[in-house]
Amino acid sequence: MFIRKYQVPDCEEIAALFYNTVHIVNAKDYTKEQLDVWATGQVDLEKWNQSLQEHYSIVAVENGVIVGFGDIDKTGYLDRLYVHADYQGKGIATAICNQLEQAVQGDITTHASITAKPFFEKRGYKVVEEQQVERQGIFLTNFCMKKSR
Repeated sequence: MFIRKYQVPDCEEIAALFYNTVHIVNAKDYTKEQLDVWATGQVDLEKWNQSLQEHYSIVAVENGVIVGFGDIDKTGYLDRLYVHADYQGKGIATAICNQLEQAVQGDITTHASITAKPFFEKRGYKVVEEQQVERQGIFLTNFCMKKSR
């Protein structure tokens, strides 16, 4: 596996990875209804590409396949961190997160899913607050977490 900077042609593959990861990996912590509003399968590729280009965004690649991706903005907000369902538990999220955290100065904040919360806690993030996020009238629990440096 190697990690490289995000490139525009990656966007569609990343969007598919996001959808599949949410619907497979997060299914143990969220209902089908919640998963459907979180990852609708209708990502606005133009908006995603724009935000991925504005942030420090990286992808993990193995055998020519993107197996994970993440991005962080200049303020230290870690926006997205997703690993392909077939590549969970192989250190990919850790490798991506290490690079994202090194890309910014100061504290780092993220909004972690129930599924991702233990991963971030192991990295020293603390829960600031539990949140109920509404999408299309459906509520999803996540956690605003912060890592002080």
